[in-house]
Amino acid sequence: MLKTDQLSLARQVDMVFKELEAELSGMTSGTVFIQIRNNAIGKFGIRHNPIAGRNGQLSEEDRGLTSQQLKSFKAMAIEALKFKRYWTHGEISYEFALRQETIIVDAILESNYNMANLMIQRYPRKDAASTYHDIS
Repeated sequence: MLKTDQLSLARQVDMVFKELEAELSGMTSGTVFIQIRNNAIGKFGIRHNPIAGRNGQLSEEDRGLTSQQLKSFKAMAIEALKFKRYWTHGEISYEFALRQETIIVDAILESNYNMANLMIQRYPRKDAASTYHDIS
């Protein structure tokens, strides 16, 4: 069995869109989010409320993305990975909406860093008492 660290990020995004296909086919707008840690996708999903209210009535959307629009969305999501540089932890959000039967996608790339890791790697403490030092 393959592990996520053995798959390219593009292949992982492809797998995410295959998993979300049924849900996306019932939506006309929302945000697909992908959380990345060590260049591997962990959590992913869709931020969307499919219930629309008008004139005091609530109703579900009766249409969603077509298979061609889903294919275009996935292609744009994978293409957006080319703008991810130098970071291994963060989140990518793809805001999407249908406008005149055309899918519009905005990708937002968010990098995350951990200050504690940075301090340990660049400025190791010397001669400091450590909880984990070898007691002889």
